[in-house]
Amino acid sequence: MMEMMRAALVIARRDFTAVVLSRTFIFFLLGPLFPIVIGMAFGGLGDKISTADLRPVVGVAMSPADTARMQRAHARLAERMGPQALPALRRVPLSPAPRVQLAKANADVMVIVSGSPAQPVMTGQPQDIRRLEGDISLLASAALAEKSLHMVHVEAQQVTTSVGAQSQGRLVIGRIAQIVIFFLTILLAGMILSNLVEEKTNKIIEILAAAVPVDAIFLGKLIAMLAMSFVGIFFWGATAFGVFLALKTPGVSLPVPAVGWPAFLTLAILYFAMAYTLLGSLFLGIGAQAATVREVQTLNMPVTMGQMLIFFFATYAVDKMGSPPEIAAVILPFSSPFAMIARAAQVDAIWPHLLAIAWQMIWVGLIIRIGVLLFRRHVLKSGGGWWKQLFRSATG
Repeated sequence: MMEMMRAALVIARRDFTAVVLSRTFIFFLLGPLFPIVIGMAFGGLGDKISTADLRPVVGVAMSPADTARMQRAHARLAERMGPQALPALRRVPLSPAPRVQLAKANADVMVIVSGSPAQPVMTGQPQDIRRLEGDISLLASAALAEKSLHMVHVEAQQVTTSVGAQSQGRLVIGRIAQIVIFFLTILLAGMILSNLVEEKTNKIIEILAAAVPVDAIFLGKLIAMLAMSFVGIFFWGATAFGVFLALKTPGVSLPVPAVGWPAFLTLAILYFAMAYTLLGSLFLGIGAQAATVREVQTLNMPVTMGQMLIFFFATYAVDKMGSPPEIAAVILPFSSPFAMIARAAQVDAIWPHLLAIAWQMIWVGLIIRIGVLLFRRHVLKSGGGWWKQLFRSATG
């Protein structure tokens, strides 16, 4: 066992340095930041668009007194509901008739309200009337009750803790952790496939298999790519934390997970490692059977889709602690990391996580072993000449 671990660490150091010390690794680190920068740019543009006045405009063709009452009612309601919650009001002439004004080429209102606040008449297309009828009714009612309508003062009684708010916040933290771990796993685990297929194409894997146990090759590649992933995660996490501190609104704090932030972050790292090695070991087994990149892509698709279904299953069970779906998500090895990180956010017990990590590690070893057996069977069936002889002598 010690000899295999020593060989696995040699393979891991070789793969890790080959990836991390390459020039392309810089682009690997910067690659995920480009969508973030673009998203922030488009987000700023979206904020500008959303803050622009894109509300539907309603023309008011009433007497000056009634128009003023409607506008005052609009201002009072907008003060409480927000200006974007109500359509914009614009005074229009009493003549010509509303349908004539709407037919003009330069018409800039969606509908026109005529009559009086007591009996408003809306002129416009049917879908626009249905859309704005409730808003106009509210405005007209507030205009009629202008003198008797008084906004009720709400007395505030602040508390330092709220169990309901805390539970909701922890649920959100659990869901966010699930999403982050899933996307990091899907983003990074696929690199193992291309790495193994490349070395099979260059016959490097054959030389390695003749020198060290195949189990050590598989385990070493998993360790190397996991370590490389942690380098990227540290870089991306530090960048995201810096952006968070720069944009953080004063007075806003994140809810504390049930196990506390130090334990939660530690478990998040461990569960990412488990999710990565579970999927990565499966990818290694697939890559061992594939001879070309096309075959890898063909085999990769159903595995990724299956993992997405498992992830959706885990997210479905996140707010149902102790229910049969949640227990099933905890037991199923590929969904267990996602279900357990959500449990860490909501339940303060630590011992279930120790059992879950041990359970997941058993499955990693089992999947690696199955992948090695399939690899040996694939190689011994595919011919190989001198390579077959070396492989047989190395594996007995």
